[in-house]
Amino acid sequence: MDPIRCLIADDEPLMRDRMRELLAAYSDFELVAEAGNGADALEKFEATQPDVCFLDIRMPIRSGLEVATEIGDRSRIVFCTAYDQFAIEAFERGAVDYLLKPVEEERLAVTLERLRKGIDTPPDDVTPVIHLLNSQTPRTTPRLKWIKALVGHDVKMFPVDDVIFFQSDTKYTRVVTETEDVLIRTSLRELLDGLDPEIFWQVHRSAIVNVNRITRITRDGVEKHSLVLRGCPEKIAVSRHFFHLFKQM
Repeated sequence: MDPIRCLIADDEPLMRDRMRELLAAYSDFELVAEAGNGADALEKFEATQPDVCFLDIRMPIRSGLEVATEIGDRSRIVFCTAYDQFAIEAFERGAVDYLLKPVEEERLAVTLERLRKGIDTPPDDVTPVIHLLNSQTPRTTPRLKWIKALVGHDVKMFPVDDVIFFQSDTKYTRVVTETEDVLIRTSLRELLDGLDPEIFWQVHRSAIVNVNRITRITRDGVEKHSLVLRGCPEKIAVSRHFFHLFKQM
């Protein structure tokens, strides 16, 4: 039987390296092309006609969703991304599976088995994500305008635009402005649902920053970056999985 031919498209070289290494362990899957942006992915697709495309969703020039639309039913699609809010649209585009970064070996094995068997319904560990997202109201949910925090016996309220960063702290989320440093019980995931994605970016699994407060990005070592924020003496670490957010800055 001929191997299943694969294309990997991701603007992060480390993520392409990771996927290449994982796929190399499976002799029945063959990597035939790699791409660093959406336009390159479409060009490589037309040149190689792979059986499966592993697509990052957020890529320069053309997004993974746009690439999938262009490809249509000419190949099977697996999305690989750090953002689970795209799960519904991914499966609406006919995706075989939806992998969250960093892709784990055990989870990829499930995807490859689905590809071997030709299964197109969402796997069990993705279905709860879809139910969760379907229970929300995308794009029509009111934006969060105020942060309410219990401080002692008082309830403090301040505009969300004043927030410099949010940082998870076990049971609580730390909220920092120029004048406040308080804890709330709302999780980062819940906050992301109500925050304006153009202003508030998740830069680490434990941190969301106000991009209007970013004054500098510093390199602290190999694959280590942090943000200097206006009005705050603390620096916020950037996870390598979110480096791509700052490539154009």
